[in-house]
Parts: sequence; C-alpha cells; structure tokens
Amino acid sequence: MGFELKKYLAEKKQEIEKFIVSYFNPSIIPKILHESVLYSLTAGGKRLRPILCIASYEACDGKKNIVPYATAIEFIHTYSLIHDDLPAMDNDDLRRGKPTNHKVFGEGIAILAGDGLLTEAFTILSNPEYADINPAILLKVINEISKAAGLRGMVAGQAYDLISEGKEPDENIVKFIHSYKTAAMIKASVKSGAILAEASEEKIYHLEVYGQSIGLAFQIIDDILDIEGTTEEMGKPKGSDIERGKMTYPKVFGIEKSKEEARLLIEKALQEIEIFGDKAEPLREIAKFIISRTN
Repeated sequence: MGFELKKYLAEKKQEIEKFIVSYFNPSIIPKILHESVLYSLTAGGKRLRPILCIASYEACDGKKNIVPYATAIEFIHTYSLIHDDLPAMDNDDLRRGKPTNHKVFGEGIAILAGDGLLTEAFTILSNPEYADINPAILLKVINEISKAAGLRGMVAGQAYDLISEGKEPDENIVKFIHSYKTAAMIKASVKSGAILAEASEEKIYHLEVYGQSIGLAFQIIDDILDIEGTTEEMGKPKGSDIERGKMTYPKVFGIEKSKEEARLLIEKALQEIEIFGDKAEPLREIAKFIISRTN
C-alpha cells in the first residue's frame, strides 16, 4: 500500500491538537481570554503550516518530536486570521463556517487573543527543552519565522492588501501581496523544519523554493475559490474578495491564466524536492492537494 495523505494529515493534526490542549492547561486568566484563544485555535483548520514544518523535518531525517515548535507556527497563523477578520481589516463575519472571533468575544478581546498568540508562539520557539534542540538552531528558526511574520513579511503583505482595495489591477502589487501575505509564512514553515533537522544548505534551498512555490499556488487557488467555490465548502462568504475590490490573481490575470500559474508553481515545487526521494512523499502529496482543494 502506498502513502496515504489523508491518514498522514489526520495523524499529524491529532498530535498538534493534543499539544494545543495540553499547552492551555491550566487555563489562561481571565477566562474570556482563554475561551477566545481556544475558540479560534480549535475552529477546525487544516494545520497546513505546522504539518509542512514536520514533513520538511522528516524529509531531512529529523528524528525528534518537534510538534511544539511546529504548533507555534499555527499560533502565529491563527493570530493573523483573528486580526484579518476584524472590522478595521476585512470585516468578516464567518471563518471556517463559524462566527469570527470578534463577533463572539468583541473586538477588544479578539485583538488581545491575537496579540497573545503571536507572543506565545515565541515563548514556545525559544524553549529548547521541548525536543532538546540546540539553542543556536532555535535562534535561526526564530529569526526565520519572525521575518516571515513581521514588517518584511506577512504584515507588509496585509498592508498592501488593505491599501490596494478598489485600485486598478496591478501585476506587481498582486505578486507582492501573495508573496508576503501568504507565501512567506508557508515558506518559513517548510524552511524551519529543515533548519531544525540541521539539514545542509543545499537541502534547505530546495525546500525554501518548494515552500515559496506552494505558498503562491495556495493563495492563487484561494482567489479562484472565492469566485468558483461555495460558502459551505470554504466556510466563509463566497465573492467577498470581489465585493471589497481586492487585488487578486483572477482580477489581474483572469481565471484560466491563474489556474495555469498555480499548476506551474506546483510543478516547480515537485521538481525541487526530487532529491529527497521517498522521504518527501508527504510534501509531494501536500503540493498536489493544494492544487485540487475546495476549501
């Protein structure tokens, strides 16, 4: 029997969610903050970024349990979603089929839950005891992830996403938004796994290009699903990008060219990880899943 992606994703997701539950026991005080944090953390995400980190680590022959460090990346991703949904940002009412955090807990608590998750991620990443990791290696990972999440990464992409709403289609701007808002953290997730495994510079490079490629493809597919998907499948309102005048790939290049670009990016990603052989089978199948997903 060959590799089963569905089984692999389910197993890794279970490990990640087990760590989340253990990490927040005992509870955070005040209770409402605890509830707000867990509301978004346990809302049913794919856990793609931490799973990519683990799969990359395994492809580079890593043998330790790095679930805590991978889950820290999910904390950062969840913080970004909470803040992205706020009235001052995208003003969304639904996330993963449930009311957004601020709709349930109010804007103030939602902001604090996001702030707390971002900071807590680095509490985990700076603790070598979770897997007896060399502190110098953790420092490299912290540097990588903080760059991807910060002013030279996701935050910059979010800013351009906001200020380009309603503007004329611009090829350079849409590529910037997608590269920084989405691809930067996906690339950092993959690269961090390789760094934690103390992989060679050559292996890290190939995985970095793989991460960048699937990250861009992931956001392009998101843009397409906003047009062709359904609210039920996506767990958020269909057509919200069009309604807000977002700078998207279909807006700039059209649907068919966007689909072709996503396909070419996945092909490139698959080529980059050929050197890893069977060890990269999870990464290979995740790339194929990205191009075929419906949510």
